[in-house]
Amino acid sequence: MARLIDVEHGGVPGVIGIFVLDAPEPALIDCGPTSSVDGLIAGLAGIGLDLSDIRHLLLTHIHPDHAGAAGELVRRHPELQVHVHDVGAPHVIDPTRLLKSAARIYGETFGPLFGSIDPVPSENVHVLGSRVLDLDVLPVPGHAYHQVAFIDADGVGYPGDAVGCLWGEGDFLYPAAAAPEINMPAWHESLDALQERKLTKLRIPHFGEISEVERHIERTRARLRSWGDLVDGGADEATFAEACWRALREEGTPRDAEVFPTLPFPSFEMSYAGVRRYYDKAREAARDGDA
Repeated sequence: MARLIDVEHGGVPGVIGIFVLDAPEPALIDCGPTSSVDGLIAGLAGIGLDLSDIRHLLLTHIHPDHAGAAGELVRRHPELQVHVHDVGAPHVIDPTRLLKSAARIYGETFGPLFGSIDPVPSENVHVLGSRVLDLDVLPVPGHAYHQVAFIDADGVGYPGDAVGCLWGEGDFLYPAAAAPEINMPAWHESLDALQERKLTKLRIPHFGEISEVERHIERTRARLRSWGDLVDGGADEATFAEACWRALREEGTPRDAEVFPTLPFPSFEMSYAGVRRYYDKAREAARDGDA
């Protein structure tokens, strides 16, 4: 059984959700940022749990909106065990480089959006293999090299941001793509891998449960392709951002367009930079190969 806690990040519902698994031992899938810890604790209390009841924290990836609170949670609950991809583990133990990277992306907005990122003691950190707590662990790079999906015995997938964000009062799909790890072919391969599992549901942190799995994955694929065509075709930042705003206006509501700039998602300009960086590096690699 899984239950969803809305931490109401920044006082806005439906932005960051944390899934609580009951068996075989109580566990969280992701934990949100430190700025939303009080919302997480309140959400646990609302389903009759204390933080001390949680035995495990399973991280899909270590971006601050998914894993930023890990250190703070372990400080409050030293028995909490944190499970993470081997590439992400060193940065959970020592978040110095992670903080520098996040500060470059978000600038002065980082602190208000996410709060601090505190280290997790190495003895609390466990590198993920192919299974954890009766869940399959499936690598799903593209949004982040170190991202994984957790899949339960009923075919329910917890893919982090591999299938994008479905946010707002409308139906706006946003596969957030901030630098530096965006890899477009790898992202499409991850979508293939998720489709091959014939998942029955998707449970995503941004936000909630999706029953129309195939439709959602294909929507994500189509948006990534349209972004790739734009950027690889030479579109500048303003053109890319306008295409994103147009999608938000078409798929979302007027309120969604008002609230979006306040959320902890990479801006459209940040996503442009991530996709642009991928294509620039791919061209550079191709030139080096031809030399």
